[in-house]
Amino acid sequence: MKIVYSDKKTGRSAQAEIAEDMKPLLLNRRIGDAVDGAVIGLSGYKLQITGGSDKSGFPMDAALQGSGKRGMLRPAGSSGRNKGVRIRRTVAGSTVSENTEQVNAVIVEYGAKSIDEVLPKKEKPAKDKAAGSAQEAKQ
Repeated sequence: MKIVYSDKKTGRSAQAEIAEDMKPLLLNRRIGDAVDGAVIGLSGYKLQITGGSDKSGFPMDAALQGSGKRGMLRPAGSSGRNKGVRIRRTVAGSTVSENTEQVNAVIVEYGAKSIDEVLPKKEKPAKDKAAGSAQEAKQ
């Protein structure tokens, strides 16, 4: 099971794998519940569950209680040609279970570690201008 956690202030996010012995701390939690950051090694931090998806890729929906899947009528669009149209979509329940593959969370309380240690910046590979112009010349 993975957890994707983010910081609202900076807009940055990171992903962590949950250890097998920490999974029971997340099971049977619902969307909106707060969990201790120690689940992924962030002691002192609090994370609020905002969503997720199951092993089949269906997103979790806060309106559906339990952990099963169900077809629900969802709005297709809010404007234009699809305004007012509803489409049946399969969604997973709002409770974290063994079938949950990914949990999305947001940081609500900060701990002793700095946010740069918690959410490391990824270095973007430098683009070589000469290689880029050579690619354009070939096309």
